[in-house]
Amino acid sequence: MAAVLACGPGSRLSHQSAAELWRMRRRIEGPIDVAVVGDTPRRRPGIAAHRCRHGRRRLLHRIPVGDPISVLIDLATCLPDDEVEDAVNEADRLDLIRTHQLRPALDAEPKRPGAGRLKRILDAQTFSRAANALERRFLAIVRDAGLPAPTTQRRLGRYRVDFFWPELGFVVETDSLRHHRTAAEQTVDLSRDQAHARAGLRTLRFTHSQVFHRPDHVRAVLVDAFGHFTVTAIP
Repeated sequence: MAAVLACGPGSRLSHQSAAELWRMRRRIEGPIDVAVVGDTPRRRPGIAAHRCRHGRRRLLHRIPVGDPISVLIDLATCLPDDEVEDAVNEADRLDLIRTHQLRPALDAEPKRPGAGRLKRILDAQTFSRAANALERRFLAIVRDAGLPAPTTQRRLGRYRVDFFWPELGFVVETDSLRHHRTAAEQTVDLSRDQAHARAGLRTLRFTHSQVFHRPDHVRAVLVDAFGHFTVTAIP
């Protein structure tokens, strides 16, 4: 808040600092990003000031900040493609802006730095609604195996699952290193799997290590599972 106030009326948190406030990205060290309206901003220690003519302000925890669409556009000016994808998917997961609504919303935006690149990232055939690099790597294994693409980040009942093939009632979860570590998190995983079993769904789990370091094993398990599920799905 101090950084925003130091930059004058109409200023707002932007870029990576705004993404951290919205929880689209994890906190990082470095100067605080602030979008400044009007003349070229004066340099201030600890603040990265960005001149801005477009974008909408919101109040989050009483701090002026760019709205989620504006923040994603800002991120497209300073981050590599995969990190922009991560932020887009995290915004979707947090229900800040749904991915299918983001693309048409960008067409209504005035011309500004980052908007065109964000459109290209969303339009690229490599873009997927996967929450992180682990899930993108898993989708690459699915493609290499010649299997149909699953829906991603699908809500089933109380839970959101990583991957789902509705025609087979087949769920796959990929367990990251960041989550699924503690006994409490593992209990939630078990409750989730049991709820899916009660609903007649079949669930497979793969670890971070398997997806990144044993992709051939993951591919073989998926192919065998698909073969079995397809046979049993025939009336």
